[in-house]
Amino acid sequence: MQIARVVGNAVASVKEPRLTGTTLLVVEDATVDGVSAGGPAYVAVDLVGAGEPELVLVVRGSPAARAVGVDGGPIDAAVVAILDQVRAGGRSTYEKR
Repeated sequence: MQIARVVGNAVASVKEPRLTGTTLLVVEDATVDGVSAGGPAYVAVDLVGAGEPELVLVVRGSPAARAVGVDGGPIDAAVVAILDQVRAGGRSTYEKR
């Protein structure tokens, strides 16, 4: 799992049939402090109702497709949790406001 921040959403009116009914979010990897890790943004299927600018957990690869229930499907990343707090190094590094 990877910590990421929701930075937007993506809408596709024409898509692979197994993606019908899914919500697509634009996310970017983040540090334990909730700031951008500096990599490129990517699209993830939302399973939990997340939105900007929430900090979330993302699974990638085949676990993402399984989480959505589309084994072998065209899903590369899925948002599986919205983070309320992160503790690292003995201190609270992020708290949802």
